[in-house]
Amino acid sequence: MCPRIRKKVQHGSKNAGTLVWIPAPPFSTPREGKMAVCHPEIYPLVLTTQTQEIFNCRIDEDVTDEQPYKLIKKEDIFADFQNRAAVSDFYPVRKVIQEYPGDELLVVYDKDFRYGLNFYLIGTEEGKENYLNPPEIAEEQEDYKEHIIEDLYVYRPPVSKPWVSLGSEKEIEEESVKESTKQITYMISRKRSKFGAPIKFSDQNASSVKDAYIECTAYPDRNFTLKQLEKDVGMQVVPKVKDTSTQTRWTYPKNATTQYYPREFSEEEKEIFGQSKTLSDFLNNVSVSVEIALQQNEIMNTFVDDWKCLAEEESTFGDKTDTHLKEYQSFTDLHNLKEKMVTSVSWHPTIYGLIAVSVAVRLSLEERVHFSGKLLLQPSLILFWSFSDPIHPQLMLESPDDIFCFKFCPSDPNIIAGGCINGQIVMWDITAHADRIENIKTGGSRSKKATLKPMFLLEPDSNKEATYIRHCAVSSIENGHKKVITDIHWLPDTFEINRMGSVFENRSGICCQLVTCSADCTICFWDIRPQKALTPQSVEKKKEENIEIPFDVPSTFLHLDLSWKPLIKIRLSKGETSLDHCPTKLSLNEDSLCKSQDKVLLAQSKTVKAGEMNPYYNLEGGLANHLKPIEDFCTKFFVGTEEGGVIYTDWKMERDSETGRLMAKKPVNLYTVHDGAVHTVQRSPFYKDIVLTIGGWNVAIWKEGISTGPLLQSSCAPKKYTAGHWSLTRPGVFYIGREDGYIDIWDLLEKTHEPAQSQNICITMITYIKPWTFSAKQQFIAIADYYGTLHILEIPWTLSHPSTNEVSSMNYYFEREVKHLEYIEQRKKIRDQEKKEMELELEKKKTKTYQKSKEQLEAELKMDYESYLELEETTLINLGFLKVAEKMSFMDL
Repeated sequence: MCPRIRKKVQHGSKNAGTLVWIPAPPFSTPREGKMAVCHPEIYPLVLTTQTQEIFNCRIDEDVTDEQPYKLIKKEDIFADFQNRAAVSDFYPVRKVIQEYPGDELLVVYDKDFRYGLNFYLIGTEEGKENYLNPPEIAEEQEDYKEHIIEDLYVYRPPVSKPWVSLGSEKEIEEESVKESTKQITYMISRKRSKFGAPIKFSDQNASSVKDAYIECTAYPDRNFTLKQLEKDVGMQVVPKVKDTSTQTRWTYPKNATTQYYPREFSEEEKEIFGQSKTLSDFLNNVSVSVEIALQQNEIMNTFVDDWKCLAEEESTFGDKTDTHLKEYQSFTDLHNLKEKMVTSVSWHPTIYGLIAVSVAVRLSLEERVHFSGKLLLQPSLILFWSFSDPIHPQLMLESPDDIFCFKFCPSDPNIIAGGCINGQIVMWDITAHADRIENIKTGGSRSKKATLKPMFLLEPDSNKEATYIRHCAVSSIENGHKKVITDIHWLPDTFEINRMGSVFENRSGICCQLVTCSADCTICFWDIRPQKALTPQSVEKKKEENIEIPFDVPSTFLHLDLSWKPLIKIRLSKGETSLDHCPTKLSLNEDSLCKSQDKVLLAQSKTVKAGEMNPYYNLEGGLANHLKPIEDFCTKFFVGTEEGGVIYTDWKMERDSETGRLMAKKPVNLYTVHDGAVHTVQRSPFYKDIVLTIGGWNVAIWKEGISTGPLLQSSCAPKKYTAGHWSLTRPGVFYIGREDGYIDIWDLLEKTHEPAQSQNICITMITYIKPWTFSAKQQFIAIADYYGTLHILEIPWTLSHPSTNEVSSMNYYFEREVKHLEYIEQRKKIRDQEKKEMELELEKKKTKTYQKSKEQLEAELKMDYESYLELEETTLINLGFLKVAEKMSFMDL
């Protein structure tokens, strides 16, 4: 405890600045204002509103000015430590509380913040007793206190102190006016003999004498130019004055008249002019030009504002300055999507406003094993959503396990293939339900293209019962993938491959082959056609085996069910070790051909509806055709791996020289660019050789045929990327989803080192992105999140409409980056060559030093010995141990 308290007393002007010592009682309360800041028993605390409610010490309710303290039990504080741990406000003084001997601690409300915080804790029993029961001040101390206070008023004259400079003299010196130029002194003298002599003035021709006329021209003198650094200007408040004028100024008044009724010819004048030859000739001459003008008025609008439409299209669907995605609609299944996430999204190829979504349970592998019994009771679905009904799904495709990827068949959109988490491929045929979903969207009409209406004008179908559709076929578990299928693609209908990976013309004329990749380090090619011609006996065998085929399941792919095997299985070997690369996404060279089949799809769908035979019901018909090989076909493709690598490899198989088995070729190139699993490998819809890869925290753009590296590689993003997709109409724009619910929009024409803009979509991770073009003026983008919600957003005008030269500009940018990579590669070769030459020169120098002859080494040693003798002689002479006479004899030695 501090025996005395030092106080600074300011009373009037006499004792200003005087320091005295005042004795303090053994312990004084803060209410008396005499407690010292240096007291060791005081521990300031900050008690938040939540803590005040827990311990019933709320300010102005439980703790007031009259009773500014609260006794808190030690057990309650320990219980708070267990509940909130380091979040507890008493955690900074936990050691003091643990060592406190009593059961109750005293917490005092510091209203005036004398100790810096709103409360303080008294850490000893003695301090608590002194605060609650302050000791009475003895009479002797009172007399001593009054005696000291009387001494405070003794006058003490001020003592002068030396001047301490604080820099003000520098400011005074800067403000003072000084002469900047030196003064010139002129001295004029005259001889004494000429004092008082008469002066005579006479005329003289200035032009005749050279030195008589001197012209004094003006010139700037730097010695006398002053630069005004600062100027003090004072202004008074004056009213504002504003001058206005019009474009036309009347210089002088002028009379003007206005005709307010038309001038017309009389009946006689009309007859005279109608029969005149002048009028008939005029009408014959101008009739052709009038007809042309009328045709032009019908063809184009002559009253359009050219300035508003200068080099731009109509902007009725959004302002050009608006660059943010607008929320249009969202889909959430309130009954079946509990604890499920969206894994894949695909727009229907032919029915506008219809979108399919696959969902999976949000569980890890250990949790799936633990809850395997419950998961069997929950259906694994692909949901079909329509813009006309955002609450009830129109179709539900059932599968044996959760689907992680699926694709519509390019030849027939009623055929759907999907990949399960258990490694199986599932096939559906929704031909029987095609009319239902199309009538739901188009309102019963068979129009080619539906028009999207606002949500409040839509009238969904009264039938709310969702239709469950069972799968047609499932691949074999033993011969297929062993782990989750991460990507699936239909091969185009222009070619097909055999077991060796060779490319041939498509015999069936429809898409009949698939390619999948899985986490089991394999890439498989599948053929949906029967390997052998089907016979009627197969159906009879199934009847004999008591295999019941449900009536609602079409028999399109019945020959594949539980017996479907891959045509080719490729393992991406790492070479040095027995481990393999784990593929996550792939992109074939001919994927872009699938996008040019829209017209064929519509034609084929019409033929099926008209009653013609669906080609997928007679798949074995095309097996009899002869295979025609396709020459010069690129069989290489890009693959993204789980380790963040990008592989460029070939799907053709080769036989091992030792074992004779079919083996996959070694990867052509392997790049480790991404710092996480690659989840997007997609070719540009405008350039067939430009590929976008997204994985981990960065993005890369590649050009097929360039093996030196990516054309563009971004820096690490603040959050991990989880999904991505190219823009369908702008070649320089692509969208990337992040794990924090934001979407980064990249515009390579604006920025190439960072996203052009970022927008928040949801509060959780974005799992899939899929844009869709509704019309030339309207585009949408589907964004799925981890909580199972599908967000439909409208893409603004600036992100959907390309500029005039955007395709050529992006092509020039990619070509420039290719040249830049070639330049870097050349510089590397030059640097390596220079490094080798420098190493050779160093080796030559080392060999020269070690290849000296024996005579050279003896000569160098002799010279070193002679220099040593000279140094020894000089040292001895300087020290006086050797004289000049002795020097000669020393030299003789």
